[in-house]
Amino acid sequence: MAGPVIKRARSREQFVQMVEQALFEIEELRSAAEYDYEDLGPALEFVAPLEEGVRALLEDLRAGRHTFSDEDLPFMSIVRAQGTLHLPFKYLLLQINATHREGLDESGDD
Repeated sequence: MAGPVIKRARSREQFVQMVEQALFEIEELRSAAEYDYEDLGPALEFVAPLEEGVRALLEDLRAGRHTFSDEDLPFMSIVRAQGTLHLPFKYLLLQINATHREGLDESGDD
């Protein structure tokens, strides 16, 4: 049985915006985890390497070095190991990975 279909970016610009949004969310998560260590402290264990990986992707996209490939992005092992409690924007990262693996969604379907 197949899992849910994950929406992919439809354009390179939208892909860049998704990655920029993920970086914003990572920064917000870091701030929240530092403020509310009791509940969100475990996020501090993975937020730095996740940010590093997403930032590298954004740099590659902006420099025109990114190539779509049917393999997970390097930071996906971090994403898959987390639930939505500590990674509330996990779906966004899954969308980014799906776009990387399958390319831009040029189907025109909503």
